[in-house]
Amino acid sequence: MKAHVSSILLGVQDMDRAKQFYTEGLGWKIENDYGVSVFFASDGASPVGFYAREGLAEQVGTVAEGSGFSGLVMTYVVRSEARVDAIMEEAHKAGATVLKPAGALPWGGYGGTFADPDGYIWSLGYSARGTDQPYAE
Repeated sequence: MKAHVSSILLGVQDMDRAKQFYTEGLGWKIENDYGVSVFFASDGASPVGFYAREGLAEQVGTVAEGSGFSGLVMTYVVRSEARVDAIMEEAHKAGATVLKPAGALPWGGYGGTFADPDGYIWSLGYSARGTDQPYAE
């Protein structure tokens, strides 16, 4: 296998709530809404989508119940500290739980972390050190 993700599919408890959080709260655009799943316009990156949590768990051969840290963190790298702050504020207003407010990071960057309404963790970051960052925007 190559170090590549073809798509990211998140199992959600409430499809309407998830769509509202990402579209109205964060400004994402729906590319395809199949009813049981939704995919967002990816702007050339790996697409992100939702599927009902129970159905997704069944599809991959596991159970939907679970709690605590899953070990998965999605990282979103931007080009300025101000953009980190702006996204953190957008997410908070949309109903995200701020896990770590934006601020200086131990390795010299700047970032913050939030969880969406289903508990999926997003880590926002900026670093003035590198010019070859995997920028999301």
